[in-house]
Amino acid sequence: MGVDPGTATTGWAVVEENKKNPRLVACGCINTSKINSDAERLVEIGRDIQSLVKKFKPDEAAIEDLFFFKNLKTAVTVAQARGVILYEIKKNGVPLSNYTPLQVKQALTGYGRAEKKQIQIMVKNILKLKCAPKPDDAADAVAIAICHLNSRHTMLITRHTKG
Repeated sequence: MGVDPGTATTGWAVVEENKKNPRLVACGCINTSKINSDAERLVEIGRDIQSLVKKFKPDEAAIEDLFFFKNLKTAVTVAQARGVILYEIKKNGVPLSNYTPLQVKQALTGYGRAEKKQIQIMVKNILKLKCAPKPDDAADAVAIAICHLNSRHTMLITRHTKG
């Protein structure tokens, strides 16, 4: 399971490995209303993440790390949403990994400064989809899930060669 945290919109995706070829199971967004208080929005995000974990029963989850924000207020609200997401995933016993945006871009394109459009093209190609997942937050969550699968393979290969 990949998660792109946000207060207004949290992207999520479930990707499955099938003979080492990833397959998109489902993806979407948790959208909260700005007329609700921050606390109400966080409760909604937590409740929806819990429902997704119960529905899809992921073996592992990956979430985007906070890396850099120009706007402190945005950073704080995203950090709060991320905290709720981390809590719900770990509460359900799902192992969790964190990836920076740079790591996700590097894993999908080989270039840490790739544009969003390049990431979407790679997601589409890797999963053999007719078009990239929509909206962008869902596509970002799919990219995070693929990044995690790639990272797991790299770790396994490294462990195997070190013997």
